Amino acid sequence: MQIVEVFLPLDTGRGTPVEPEIIEEIIDGLADRFGGATAFTRAPADGLWKQDAAIQKDRIIVIEIMVDEIEDAWWKDYRAQLEA
Repeated sequence: MQIVEVFLPLDTGRGTPVEPEIIEEIIDGLADRFGGATAFTRAPADGLWKQDAAIQKDRIIVIEIMVDEIEDAWWKDYRAQLEA
């Protein structure tokens, strides 16, 4: 078994909050597909990264899923869906 971590931003690229129902649908969908999911949602984490000379910041939650093996194609498609 392996753990996959999904770092999910709580704000869109335009800075508006993602609706809580959408977050719940994502968590429920992952739990349904993989038989369970753990979402760390109580206090959003701060994701920081450097872009050019400025430090960027995101509010994120982390979702963990246990999988037997990594399905690269599925995860690539799922990432594209989340980004859209």
